[in-house]
Amino acid sequence: MGRLEQFAQRTFAEETDRITGGGVGWEDPPEIRLEKVQADGLFVVHQPQQLEHLTPPWPEARFDVEVMIELKLTGNHIDRSAAERALLRRQARQVQRVEQNRKWFREQPLWIIAPRVPRWLKQMRSPVPLAPGCYWVDPLWHSFLWIAANELPLVDELIPFLLARSGRALDEFGRWVASRRPVDWMMSMLESVPMSTPTIEELMERFPPVTEPKVKARRQRILQFLLKTSPEARQALVDEGELSRARKALRQVLTRRQLLLSPADDARIDDCGDLATLERWLDQAITAHSAAEALR
Repeated sequence: MGRLEQFAQRTFAEETDRITGGGVGWEDPPEIRLEKVQADGLFVVHQPQQLEHLTPPWPEARFDVEVMIELKLTGNHIDRSAAERALLRRQARQVQRVEQNRKWFREQPLWIIAPRVPRWLKQMRSPVPLAPGCYWVDPLWHSFLWIAANELPLVDELIPFLLARSGRALDEFGRWVASRRPVDWMMSMLESVPMSTPTIEELMERFPPVTEPKVKARRQRILQFLLKTSPEARQALVDEGELSRARKALRQVLTRRQLLLSPADDARIDDCGDLATLERWLDQAITAHSAAEALR
């Protein structure tokens, strides 16, 4: 199982009970004996009435004691064979439930969570819209709920589902959720979720300094990822290092020559992003009679 799948499952496990007010809990599903046939998770419905006011798809979980969850996240296959394997696991769980309770005459609910509705599914099964991002796939005796995360609204109670977004929709979610979750959770998301490099860089700039070792370690891993995957980011760090050294040298010369910087001149040094200009100011500072003259 990949890191993104583990993070998504952990988020569902941590958030489901809180979001639904205790209406639904998350459990690791039991293994179904066909060598190993196991879904990604189960919603176990404790208080159906708690779900009525929530954003879809949550209210659809009211009608059974459990819902089987299959996650098809960014990078996973969402072709027909992947869906058929999910249906096979659903059928195996249904057999297991029938064997456990001979008086149970319902169908095992199945929700498949993916970034989008694939073309083959539209052509073969004509999904019926239920709510934004939610589609019932018939026929009735073999139906399931397809959840297209890219189409879901950005609301707090759907955050676990929104982790299945992809592309621009995923970047949009990342920027939106940054102010809604603690730094540690955001670090885990950045480490696990494949957002674009510019979006990761943008989000990293929002985080304040931290002293907690685990969070610092995560930041370091994310930084290493950016340096590996983005030559632009790596070069930007190199350039900023040279600019920082030039600013420091200029200030040292001005201080040793007792040429005091006004607040405006000090800000000009900080704002200057041109290495050639900083080097020229450094040369002028050696003989200038004032800081203003050095920064001509």
